[in-house]
Amino acid sequence: MAADDDSEGMLARDLGVTLGGRRVLEGVSLTIPRGQVTGLLAPSGAGKSTLLRALVRLVDAESGSITLDGEDIRSLDARVLRRRVGFVAQTPAMLPGTVGDNLRYGLQDLTEEAMNDALQAASLDDAFAEREADELSGGERARVALARALTRGPELLLLDEPTAALDESAATRIGETLRGLRERGLGICVATHDRGFADAWVDRREQLQ
Repeated sequence: MAADDDSEGMLARDLGVTLGGRRVLEGVSLTIPRGQVTGLLAPSGAGKSTLLRALVRLVDAESGSITLDGEDIRSLDARVLRRRVGFVAQTPAMLPGTVGDNLRYGLQDLTEEAMNDALQAASLDDAFAEREADELSGGERARVALARALTRGPELLLLDEPTAALDESAATRIGETLRGLRERGLGICVATHDRGFADAWVDRREQLQ
């Protein structure tokens, strides 16, 4: 994957990551500019999840560098980094209670207006906040997880296989949601092995070898 010199957004260069004694990533580079949906394409098991986790310091890169707007992410407090760069896991966990409870978790000062804005940005109506989280479908859980990330006011979003196990209709709603967030100026990276989804919804592609 070729990396450019654009300082606006996130730039990873020559990353190397070892997990459990196995070299998972070697010499990997990635650019995530603002205002675009970047597709990170690779088959299952190629290290996409590890790369996204390294970008928010959930795993450590032993070599290479990662910058956010030209600043080394190691100089940022991890909590600050994860507010600025939202990460949505492939199988998002729902906490007990309502959707609203899930969105408020860790954010005691979250206003109703901000919660509703996050729901709407994730293509969910305001009344969704009263739904029980354990009753949601897979597609609904994916969008709630996205809304939860948006309550932190991120500048960039990383999504790990957001359409995995979703039917075509649910995947389309995710794609439409990402397009709307792009129009807000967010930089978005979608790790996927679904080339059909990438053909329909991403603006630029990076290939994980």
